[in-house]
Amino acid sequence: MKKIKLEDVAKVAGVSPTTVSRVLNNRGYISDKTRKKVEEAMKQLNYYPNDLARSLFRKRTNFIGLILPTINNPFFSELTLYIENICAQLGYKIILCNSLGQIEKEKAYLTMLIRHQVDGIIVCSHNRGIEIYEQQELPIVAVDRYLSPTIPVVGSDNYAGGTMAVKHLIDRGCKRIIHINGPIELETPAQLRRKAYEDLVENPITYELSQPFDEEEQILIIKKIFEEHPETDGIFASDDMIAASCLKVARELQINVPEQLKIVGYDGTKTVMNLLPQLTTIKQPIEDIAKTAVSKLLELINKSKISGPLEIRLPVQLLINGTT
Repeated sequence: MKKIKLEDVAKVAGVSPTTVSRVLNNRGYISDKTRKKVEEAMKQLNYYPNDLARSLFRKRTNFIGLILPTINNPFFSELTLYIENICAQLGYKIILCNSLGQIEKEKAYLTMLIRHQVDGIIVCSHNRGIEIYEQQELPIVAVDRYLSPTIPVVGSDNYAGGTMAVKHLIDRGCKRIIHINGPIELETPAQLRRKAYEDLVENPITYELSQPFDEEEQILIIKKIFEEHPETDGIFASDDMIAASCLKVARELQINVPEQLKIVGYDGTKTVMNLLPQLTTIKQPIEDIAKTAVSKLLELINKSKISGPLEIRLPVQLLINGTT
């Protein structure tokens, strides 16, 4: 099949290649009659402009990179949905990168996005020791991750959410509350959920997951909790998938929820709420997080100064359901 070129469009339209280029790039004065001739010729020949060449001319690609730790998690799936929809409405396309928490994969994706000259990157995944975040001048916004002192961070008010969760368990009569979260060495705003727990509970006990998104590890750790602390009557899980695993283990061990054990999760995605409507959880404003992250990134892309603080904490709410 012959590849249709700009010169072919010009020949059919009876105009110069320069005129076709001006129509495509919306440069200079073009009469309605001439524009219509060019557009009809493009349609007739089934011609599609070379977006890469046009982006080099405009010094914009209208592509935004989105790096996630995993798409197999309801929070990141829902966040991606909102980010993609918002960007599409603004004329941007998303390049989705699933790092699976692997540092080499994250580095490779960053390099690829920079080489493809994306206009900016939204990062929801972070492995320590990636120098590109410190050195690269490309517009970058993080979601619930500390990448460098100069990169804006958007997320929920994790400390307030942790406080709501633990106070609710205490108000429900829990005497022995356990917290489950990810590795303490990861410098993320989500560690403030743990901080809230430790500030409110006497003799706090936190169990860490080396791979927070690994269900098998979650199950093993939760079983270990009941082996080592059978008196546990409350669990604050750092996300809803961990909370779901708690429910699964409780059923297996014939522990009644909420009579013997009360559970609070964190995220409140539509998917989890549809599948586990009984789960009490802290609901993150996921759509607002997406809107704010895109807005801050566009400020950087358009060379504006970031308005307001570098770290933005959006309000959360407690959804009280059947697990407490």
